[in-house]
Amino acid sequence: MDKIISLLLPAFGETIYMVLFSVIFSLLIGIPIGILLYATKPDNILPMNKLNKILDLIVNIGRSFPFIILMILVLPISRFIVGTTIGSTASIVPLSISAIPFVARIIEGAVSEVDRGIIEASISLGASKFEIITKVLIPEALPSLIHGITLTIINLIGYSAMAGAIGGGGLGDVAIRYGYQRFQVDIMIISVISIVVLVQIVQFTGNSIVSKITARRK
Repeated sequence: MDKIISLLLPAFGETIYMVLFSVIFSLLIGIPIGILLYATKPDNILPMNKLNKILDLIVNIGRSFPFIILMILVLPISRFIVGTTIGSTASIVPLSISAIPFVARIIEGAVSEVDRGIIEASISLGASKFEIITKVLIPEALPSLIHGITLTIINLIGYSAMAGAIGGGGLGDVAIRYGYQRFQVDIMIISVISIVVLVQIVQFTGNSIVSKITARRK
């Protein structure tokens, strides 16, 4: 049992490390893209049809790649950025790239749910486009945004497990190397349970935050 714990604890930490930084980087890039996808539509606050179509195409292409294939394709990028293609730090690169288009679509969908009347009222009061985005769209869409971010984190936990297939580190790597390749079923089971528990914690936290935000607005 001590051996299992000594294997799983570092792997658990690596999974959290990969997911945490992947979420941060994907949100930093994905949120602006998602806002632009919404704002640049022809009938919206910042109409730029050509830019909208280009962003839409890029996001659609990004979402089309299966993660395991994307990991292999971006190996040179990982090597260039972090100096290696193996380990949890190297896995952050493909994890972030895979999550960016997903985040962008979630953000676009969330802000699209905001009542047009609220936006038009803000415009009539003289609010700038930046103020509409930061003080109207994002605050009004916050519950949907939290739900979307929660879903992104859960997806990245799953992707991080897949990253173990090519030496990405984390719980997936332990499950494959020891549970699958060495037929140590106990390690496989505990690895899977650890991932399930992590997902449940994330989902519970996300739901709790949304519930508190919704309760404050009533």
